[in-house]
Amino acid sequence: MSTLPRHQRVVIALSVHILRCGVSRCSEARVDVPEIRLALRCLLPHCPEKWPLALYWDSGSQTNEIGRAQGVTAAFNGIVRQLRRAGCYEEVTEP
Repeated sequence: MSTLPRHQRVVIALSVHILRCGVSRCSEARVDVPEIRLALRCLLPHCPEKWPLALYWDSGSQTNEIGRAQGVTAAFNGIVRQLRRAGCYEEVTEP
């Protein structure tokens, strides 16, 4: 894991959690809501490639349920992959 200060690691983990919650509810409703926008904004400095962040937001506003779910899921996976590669995020599993 990178040498980010604890508060930044917490912000990243919370932002990923918010985005994960968006993935779980995106098939039922649009997820272009303020908490998603804030989470994406918090992750912006930690993602070298910006396309997954933009894709998440754009897909989250689609009216087609299938397209929205596919786009949001793909974008989320791209975001998490970048964060892991940059050493900013790792999954914490419950014991």
